[in-house]
Amino acid sequence: MTDLNLGVIGNCSFGALVDRVGRIVWACMPRFDSDPVFCALLDQRNEGAGRGVYALALEDQVRSEQEYLKNTAILITRLYDDNGAAIEITDFAPRFHQHGRSYRPTMIVRTVRPIAGLPRIRVVLRPAVDYGSARPVTTHGSNHVRYVGADLTLRLTTDAPIAYVLDETPFLLEESLGFILGPDETFPRTVSDGCRWLFENTAAYWREWVRLMTVPLEWQDAVIRAAITLKLSSFEETGAIVAAMTTSIPEVANSGRNWDYRYCWLRDAFFVVRALNRLGVVSMMENYLRYVLNILVTSHDGHLQPVYGIALESRLTEREITSLPGYRGMGPVRVGNQAFEHLQHDVYGHVILAATQAFFDERLLRPAGIDDFHRLERAGDRAYELHDQPDAGMWELRTRSHVHTSSSVMCWAALDRLSKIAGHMGLQERASHWKERAKTVRRTILHKAWNEDRQSFVESFGGDGVDGGLLLISDVGLLTPTDERFKATVALVEQELRRGNHLMRYVVEDDCGRPQNAFNICTFWYIDALVALERVDEAREVFEGMLLARNHLGLLSEDTDPDTREAWGNFPQTYSLVGIINSAMSLSKGWESVL
Repeated sequence: MTDLNLGVIGNCSFGALVDRVGRIVWACMPRFDSDPVFCALLDQRNEGAGRGVYALALEDQVRSEQEYLKNTAILITRLYDDNGAAIEITDFAPRFHQHGRSYRPTMIVRTVRPIAGLPRIRVVLRPAVDYGSARPVTTHGSNHVRYVGADLTLRLTTDAPIAYVLDETPFLLEESLGFILGPDETFPRTVSDGCRWLFENTAAYWREWVRLMTVPLEWQDAVIRAAITLKLSSFEETGAIVAAMTTSIPEVANSGRNWDYRYCWLRDAFFVVRALNRLGVVSMMENYLRYVLNILVTSHDGHLQPVYGIALESRLTEREITSLPGYRGMGPVRVGNQAFEHLQHDVYGHVILAATQAFFDERLLRPAGIDDFHRLERAGDRAYELHDQPDAGMWELRTRSHVHTSSSVMCWAALDRLSKIAGHMGLQERASHWKERAKTVRRTILHKAWNEDRQSFVESFGGDGVDGGLLLISDVGLLTPTDERFKATVALVEQELRRGNHLMRYVVEDDCGRPQNAFNICTFWYIDALVALERVDEAREVFEGMLLARNHLGLLSEDTDPDTREAWGNFPQTYSLVGIINSAMSLSKGWESVL
């Protein structure tokens, strides 16, 4: 049965997902939001042997092993047959510096070599067109195959027999073979030399990238894998960061909660930037700030959507695809996301929070300046104007609106940070202006979001329920962790939302019914709240439980079944990987304990 035990390869231009037996089952090319060249993840008809799959299959295969090459985005899969023969597949997308710029072509490099016995393999390369509805036109030469689609033409260059590739004929693997699937251009090297050159440079790039990170003493492997995957989720050309690389993986079985996450949510991107900043990876912040400033200068009256396309597209019209049956047949498959139309007022805070460090950090090649500050002030004006107005909230309710506490808290955070930035820049009048506005919003939240009967903050002004977003009240600084009101809120949240070592985002019925699976980022927010409350032993126990919920390669999707720990929701989910980093950094023993 298809599941989310998948590995990720990519190069900050596109990403691909590889299952446990080395099949590429999802890859949108040339961009994260493109038509998927490989889409078997959403089409398991014929046991995934139809369109949209790329396999280097071992005949009579009985078991597999899979791991990443240490501190890289290079994936190694080993397959074993029932006669003792075995092969090793190496998968990656090239990424390194060349000629003073990033080399990150739309290219998947695969090598396969025999490691035991006399293995027989079969190359199954079946690209798809128009969301799995058709196959591209195929032509070939002596050492290559061209796949010609309406919007993209790919060329496979290989030293494997072309006839075997075209006919999917099983053959003995006697030596290492290379497969370079990329632009429709003549490859300038021999296949073996080219694969080796691309591999060595890509491995060196990732190892150096990891070497420059600041990591905690404990859980380093988990943090490094999360950080690499967050980096892979960035579209470097514009600075955008996708929420996930997939569309329509349901949040829970047969729920209809199938959304397209291949876009840049300003909320999610802030959390990614902040997590990587904690590791010393400030280049992501610099690049993302470029993306945000482009949005700010084109926004009308300071209005910000919660989500944009990765190349600043503002309209992400949602439609259903009928050519793909969906993950495990659980459609619908959706392209686009209606959330671009939503009013989600927390976005103003997330934009300003993401940019704040750029005004203070002396390491940056381009520190934020006065013009950047004035652009952010437009977002601040909107935050003040909307802090007590109804919206769809951070959970993106589609048919109802409230004055959501989490949105108001982020509006306050926007004003508070603008005051701090202005003070740092010596703009005392602006600092006072934003400080007074922040005080006004804080008073409103403390009065209207507090429920006297429940002795807790609640999810909306005048409401009586709780949600995971309330855990951010202390995180952004509205209240200190020692404030009794925050302690009481955490107590009610854990009473109503905790399921074992997992946390629901809320439990009331929404547009799609009552949520059933835990929302991973809320569990990590809960861990961070426990740390802030000095309940460290409890926090470590919950964190260890979340580490067990990762797949075999250390990755997480959006949601987890609290009973079975099965992964659900789009994958890999940046929100969830952020949580691994933040909680590990908060919980780890200090380096001074061993030095």
